[in-house]
Amino acid sequence: MAQILVRNLPKEVVDRLKERARSEGRSLEAEVRNILQRETGINMEGFAEEMRKFRERWKGRKFSDSAALIREDRER
Repeated sequence: MAQILVRNLPKEVVDRLKERARSEGRSLEAEVRNILQRETGINMEGFAEEMRKFRERWKGRKFSDSAALIREDRER
């Protein structure tokens, strides 16, 4: 997973985030993560369900080994 460092946040913003986290029973980090996921439309439960559907759709199919194609491309 990626990490983000946000510099120069106003103290008031951090204080409000801490209060919000406290009221939700979460750490500051968990609260910020929750806000970012919600605001970007990323729902981890929904993502897991989409991946399950994707795997089911491709279940039983055989795929070629891409290593040979990559090796061939590198040798050009």
